Amino acid sequence: MDKKYILTVGLEIHAELKTRTKMFCDSKNDPEASEPNTNICPVCMAHPGTLPVINKEAVKSVIKVGLALGARVADFTEFDRKNYFYPDIPKGYQISQYKYPIVSGGELAGVQVTRVHLEEDTATSKHDRGDYTLIDFNRAGVPLMELVTEPVIHSPEAAAAFAKELQLLLRYLDVSNANLEKGEMRVEANISVSAEAGKLGTKCEVKNLNSFKSVERAIAYEMQRHIDALEKGEKILQETRGWDEAKQITFSQRLKEDSHDYRYFPDPDLPKLKLSEAFDMEALKAALPELPAKKRERYMSEFGIKTEDIESYVSDPALATFFEQVIVGFNGDSNKIKIASNYITSDLLGLMRNNPEAKMPEASAFTELVGMIAEGAISSRGAKDILAIMVVAGGMPSKIAEEKGLLQKSDEGELKTIIQKSIEANPKVVEEFKAGKDAALMFFVGQVMKETKGSANPAVAQKLIKELLA
Repeated sequence: MDKKYILTVGLEIHAELKTRTKMFCDSKNDPEASEPNTNICPVCMAHPGTLPVINKEAVKSVIKVGLALGARVADFTEFDRKNYFYPDIPKGYQISQYKYPIVSGGELAGVQVTRVHLEEDTATSKHDRGDYTLIDFNRAGVPLMELVTEPVIHSPEAAAAFAKELQLLLRYLDVSNANLEKGEMRVEANISVSAEAGKLGTKCEVKNLNSFKSVERAIAYEMQRHIDALEKGEKILQETRGWDEAKQITFSQRLKEDSHDYRYFPDPDLPKLKLSEAFDMEALKAALPELPAKKRERYMSEFGIKTEDIESYVSDPALATFFEQVIVGFNGDSNKIKIASNYITSDLLGLMRNNPEAKMPEASAFTELVGMIAEGAISSRGAKDILAIMVVAGGMPSKIAEEKGLLQKSDEGELKTIIQKSIEANPKVVEEFKAGKDAALMFFVGQVMKETKGSANPAVAQKLIKELLA
């Protein structure tokens, strides 16, 4: 980015909540239903005379998000009608929240949050046949959380990182699956570029970004479009734009609405809510799981493993559970903990990805494997071979090592005999060693490994070679 221009981004992120029923009716919450228009009822189809009823579990889910963000959870809240007219809005308005959101403030990944509110999702428009549009109302009325950030993000990468962290948080709280590719989480970016610090340029919103890469690319494209326009002295319109994944460009959809265009007013069919009467906030806060940021801190301070390994565990709670089960018997032995983490995040995950028959081994078996590595009972190569068997056939590594002849020889008497023969057969290499050539030592180690078919303990072999050559 041209250093004389400042990019500013604010995000609006929608996430479908994984409640049993929809937001204001008893229809099943299953927007992925294979048959269109099966999970519908008179309420979510907005038939005359029907009345909505608030889904308490959806409200609870948003409260949990607010508590996790360290935000202010409102005591008083209400729902509003947001009026606009599209075929996928059956009522001609969307029930949302405007003046009194459930959550205000908070912070995630260093980004300040403005608000988190609750609304209902729209139906799905289909354009897969003919020159007309079909509407599937299965998604209409699904509980939808919207989180809005302050305009404090200044790079495409930081915007994508925030969206990833929010996805993790929602999954840890178990309030949303938040799969972007399935539309369960959608990112919208409000983008402006200015040449003056502290001043925002004209804002454009890019809608419905459905991958983290798309978030980065759309913001980067829009940033450059704004810079090019400013350089030419052109006026930037405040508008809503779409993202064309195939062409990797944004395109104009409509002029951007302001809040007054939606003519918000409190929904007369829904009661005002006093949340302290319906929920025990302290109990909800106490029941929160360990969140991603706290897990990072704990893994760094307690285990001292690589940052990349920590991110693997934070992004995959099941893998983190396995890791902690493996190391519980190491009594804080940092060497064994690091060996375990290295083998889990590289060798084990590689086998799980590349072998369709692979399954997670028992934690106790993996603990034994790490102990054998640390004690020198097996080589690194042997450990990899044993693990490849474990993930397919199961079993304990000590038994596999014995059956496959993978236990390292550490018997000094046996190894001394082999080393002495090699020394006597290679007088020139002995002279090279005495002249200070390190390669000579490794030559003898290689000879020992060759003679023992790789079963010698290389550390023991090196020690004995040095002793005999001295």
